[in-house]
Amino acid sequence: MPRVRKGAARRQSKKRLFNAVKGFRGPRSKNLRLAKEAFVSAAVNATGDRRRKKRDFRALWITRLSAACRARNIRYSQFINGLKLAQVSINRKMLSELAINDPQAFDQIVAAAQKALAS
Repeated sequence: MPRVRKGAARRQSKKRLFNAVKGFRGPRSKNLRLAKEAFVSAAVNATGDRRRKKRDFRALWITRLSAACRARNIRYSQFINGLKLAQVSINRKMLSELAINDPQAFDQIVAAAQKALAS
């Protein structure tokens, strides 16, 4: 039996890889070995960064809430503790949105947290 070479499959595989690394800097988009390494590295970072994105957004919401709380003369930690005591279960994302888009509603939530802390 004659030896079978990869032929079209190899070309398709390379084409798929080079399309994936298009736009990478230098030989990482032209050289096969470097392109393979770059592709694996990019995939690893993409996986980690999907987790990282969640952390970054939570940190952003907390920063926004902290600033909004300070403007209302209450610390962020006291605010969160007051919400727990008042049994208000709104997540930080929604609280952040309220602080930006509906300050009156956020004022009411802060008042509820302060009342729960006082009692």
